[in-house]
Amino acid sequence: MEHQSYYLKPKPPEENLLQSGVLGVGAITFFVISAAGPLVAIAGGIPVAMLLGNGPGTPAALCLVVAVLLAFAAGYTTMARHVTNTGGFYAFAAQGLGGVVGGAASMVALVCYNCMQIGIYGMLGAAASGLCKECFGWDLSWWAYAYVAMALIGYMGYRKVDLSMKVLSWLVVAEYLGILILDIVILHAKRDNGINLTSFTPSAFLGGSAPIALLFAFTAFIGFEATTIYSEEAKDPEKTIPKATYISVILIGAFYAFSTWCMVLAAGSDKLVDTLKGLQDPTTFLFSLSDQFAGSGLTLVLRILFVTSVFAGLLAFHNATARYFYAMGRDGILHAKLGTTHTQYQSPHTGSLLQSALAVIIVAIFAAIGCDPVMTLFSWLTNVCTLGVLLLMVLTSLAVIAFFHNRPELNEGPWHTKILPVISGIAIAAVFVLAVVNFDVLTGASRHLSIGLTSIVPIAAIIGALRASLLRRSEPEKFAELGFSKL
Repeated sequence: MEHQSYYLKPKPPEENLLQSGVLGVGAITFFVISAAGPLVAIAGGIPVAMLLGNGPGTPAALCLVVAVLLAFAAGYTTMARHVTNTGGFYAFAAQGLGGVVGGAASMVALVCYNCMQIGIYGMLGAAASGLCKECFGWDLSWWAYAYVAMALIGYMGYRKVDLSMKVLSWLVVAEYLGILILDIVILHAKRDNGINLTSFTPSAFLGGSAPIALLFAFTAFIGFEATTIYSEEAKDPEKTIPKATYISVILIGAFYAFSTWCMVLAAGSDKLVDTLKGLQDPTTFLFSLSDQFAGSGLTLVLRILFVTSVFAGLLAFHNATARYFYAMGRDGILHAKLGTTHTQYQSPHTGSLLQSALAVIIVAIFAAIGCDPVMTLFSWLTNVCTLGVLLLMVLTSLAVIAFFHNRPELNEGPWHTKILPVISGIAIAAVFVLAVVNFDVLTGASRHLSIGLTSIVPIAAIIGALRASLLRRSEPEKFAELGFSKL
């Protein structure tokens, strides 16, 4: 039976359309994997998860998160076949839970994706500065590298989306190959403990702090949800978006779990936590393993790929943020100018420029007051995004249930429209609560600062809901169209 998109509305004026039919399954998958930043997660987030969480049981925690995300994807992709809108989470919330909730979701998504994109500049600046100083003797501040990256990303985000796709495809393949080479070397090396599956046993998973490990594991997947943002630019979106979503979750999850398991084998499950405690910085763990098992040559390549991985994540989140600006401007939540596309490139160029301008200003503020780019700019802002995305995923699970409950004629079946969305919604809601309670652990911020940072998400939701309410009174017809399929 062919799936059709219901409740279609007229397309926007021709000059305001995104470039349709240019992104296939592979292209969208590259965007999503780049946003997740696999090498950044493996080198940066996973060692911290091992140290603070359940140590050698981290691979099992990653597998459990994959199962939850696949349950979420079941309802997410089913609804995506009927709602084709670059607004992503916002469109789903509006169609399933009403325009006011959709307005709240749109502002949360916009603020959080901006936080993620701008926060990552701190990581890129620090990584690039350290690498170039060691290799070339360049003693430049972190923000200098951040602004160079900002210019390149702004240029690519302004132009056609297929330019970004070509760049990301090469960067993603390179970082996967770099890590997989190290994984293979570790598996072939002689170790006292040999090859074992201790990481996947219940005792390993439940050892230490499994909830903290699950929290860090979810954080490592932020970005996978971006498939629907490219739905208006996809080839045959009713098939492309579901395929890209499932492939992304499985590829990212398998890569994380396998590489993390290899890291556990390399250190030894009984020595892993002590080894991490002995490091001045746990994020050097992967590079120390590379030095030990493969040599300094591969370590240098991995350090370079770490910088390019961060750059790829920046580009992916820039494109996602620009499209949220575009969708909200087109639908009347934000200024109409943001809802226009470039006459030549058909890109959301105004949103791209605005996102770049915000990045310039916020990076300048953090640089001017001398903040540590990783411990403040990166840690604070990216974890605010994590909170927001978790909340949006809970809302999306509820939206899926409501959407199909109100449209029984679509006949999609209870597993994809009720059972799995309920299971994933409850699980993700639990992780959201865990993230709020342990926000100081995630960020290293004080308790008072953590309260201030976490309040960004509800404040954004309130502003978005108020803006949608104003739209309902001033332009009821436009309010009624929030989140409608645009194809």
